[in-house]
Amino acid sequence: MNNLNRKEHWENIYQTKELTEVSWYQPTPTTSLDFFTKFNVPKTAKIIDVGGGDSFLIDHLLELGYQDITVLDISAAAVERAKQRLGVRASVVKWIVADASDFSPTEQYDFWHDRAAFHFLTDEQDITTYLETAHQNITPNGILVIGTFSEQGPTKCSGIDIKQYSEKTMTDLFGKLFKKVDCFTTDHKTPSGSIQNFVFCSFGRA
Repeated sequence: MNNLNRKEHWENIYQTKELTEVSWYQPTPTTSLDFFTKFNVPKTAKIIDVGGGDSFLIDHLLELGYQDITVLDISAAAVERAKQRLGVRASVVKWIVADASDFSPTEQYDFWHDRAAFHFLTDEQDITTYLETAHQNITPNGILVIGTFSEQGPTKCSGIDIKQYSEKTMTDLFGKLFKKVDCFTTDHKTPSGSIQNFVFCSFGRA
């Protein structure tokens, strides 16, 4: 699926499905939030949530007092939904509508989080570009957190193919540019009651 078709696909998803109908719906993204505690991320840290769309991570980070947050998503509709939900609080967030595989950051980030976009990149060039973009735009002491579907997880999501990963394949891939801190698997229960297995890995700049 090329970038244009991918964008059209996600715009359609967000325009036709309610928030509580999408498989990634998660009122309290505990696994993601725990990384902020684990790494003692300062409230002034520059944070980016890649593929953040209208997820609730942003709500919780604002409530925790984080002051410099960027949300990137391929879907303008997803970003608009998040803005409407946040109301006046949306004005303190930086919003970027772009494909995760080819966006050009204008600043460096202390904490790069992605539990939604990376596993949708199935083209090797898109994957390579993503890694290089992250490496170039994460601060020297910054943290990268990636959550992807594991080898025990689904092979498709929202009607399109994904790429599965294990701790080893994640470590081999990201280890070229980053130093692994930790990896683990966890289950996510979708609104329909199905279970999706994820592998989460955290890395520092090598």
